[in-house]
This record gives sequence, structure tokens and C-alpha cells, in this order.
Amino acid sequence: MIKPASLRAAIVAAVPDLAANPDKLQVFVDAGNLMATNTKTLSFEYRYTINLILLDFAGDEDTIMMALLIWVRRHQSDLLDNPDKRSTAITFEVDQLNNSTCDLSITLPLTESVKVQLDADNNPVATHLPEPVPEWVMPGLAG
Repeated sequence: MIKPASLRAAIVAAVPDLAANPDKLQVFVDAGNLMATNTKTLSFEYRYTINLILLDFAGDEDTIMMALLIWVRRHQSDLLDNPDKRSTAITFEVDQLNNSTCDLSITLPLTESVKVQLDADNNPVATHLPEPVPEWVMPGLAG
């Protein structure tokens, strides 16, 4: 899986304090399953819920949400395109610790398509397929 690291990098880029304190951002993959069919190919899809937890966060939650949405637009745009998903797919919880810090938990469902082909020696080789980029994505907002 490559999306968890990619999403982590996007959040860290938006909140430089997380680069200096990486333990304040925890990333969990929950409720994962593998979607595969019994065909000639071993290609499959990862389906899982990612849970981002920011501990002792003292910044502006809007910064996190904007970075998240920019990343989602590029890497999981169906969460925004699909009316049935957009209202409930991205969820969050906040535990206010004091007047200036909170623990923030964000969850969203992710998928990753993996194409499997045989190499010259007949060994399976996995390639993670990129998400299609919507034509309306503007430069600078692609994530």
C-alpha cells in the first residue's frame, strides 16, 4: 500500500511541526480487505479505512482539512465526486485537551488498484496503478 505514506507526507507538508515531531501523527489502516477475482491475472484492489490521528495538535484544523481535501482530489476523487460518498466518507472526531490543543482523528475509505503481470521469468510483478486525474484539477490543487 502506498497511499498511507502519501497522505502522511501531504499532512506533514501542511504542518511543519509534524516533521519535527513525527510521533504526533499516527496513521492506521483499519478494516482492510482484498478484492480479487478468480481470473487469469492476480491483479487486485486494496480496500481499507485509513485513520489519521494528530496528537496534541495546536494548529488550525482548517489547515489539516485543506491538505486532506487537496490530497483526496488527486488520490481518491470518488469521495468528492460521488454524491452518496461525499456527505459521509470523510469523518473526524476531536478530543479537546485544553484551551489550545486537541487530539484530532480523521477517517476515510481508500482503495488502491494493483496490476500483476508476469515478468520474463514468469514471476509475478505488482504495479500500483495511479488514480485517474480529473480533467478539471487545477495546477497547485492536485496534491
